[in-house]
Amino acid sequence: MSVKKMKKEELELLSHKDITNLLLEEQGKRNTADLFHEIIKLLDLPSSTFDSKIGDYYTTLSTDKRFILLEDGTWDLKSRHTSDKNRMIEDDEEEELDDIKEEEEIEEEENDDFDASRQDDDDDYDDTEDDLKDLVVLDEDELELEQ
Repeated sequence: MSVKKMKKEELELLSHKDITNLLLEEQGKRNTADLFHEIIKLLDLPSSTFDSKIGDYYTTLSTDKRFILLEDGTWDLKSRHTSDKNRMIEDDEEEELDDIKEEEEIEEEENDDFDASRQDDDDDYDDTEDDLKDLVVLDEDELELEQ
C-alpha cells in the first residue's frame, strides 16, 4: 500500500524510520529535508517541527542500518546498493570501533597504573593487627580480682 494512501491513524503508529523506509521504497533516493518535510505533511504536524526535529531525524537515519547516505547527499535503502559500497561503509565503521577500543585500552592501562601506584601507597600503611596481637582481653570478674 502506498504511504500517501494510508490513513493518518495508520501512519501515526509507525516510527519516522519506518515511514522513511516506505517512502524510499516507493519513490527512490531523496535528501533529508525532502523526506522529513514529507513525513511532517503526512502526519499533519506543525511546520515548526521541521526546525526543532530535523537534527534528531538525521541522526535517526544515520544510525539505522536500513539506510545509506550516498555521496550526492541523498538517502536510499542500503539493500539497493552493491555490497562494495556497503563493505566500504562497514570498514569505516570497523575502523572507528577499533579506534574506540584502542582509546578504551589506553584508559584501562592508565587506570591500572593509577591503581598500582595507590596499592604501593597502601603498602606503606601501618597495619594495626600487628599492634593488637599482644592484647589480652579480660572478663569483668578478672578485672575485679586484680583490684
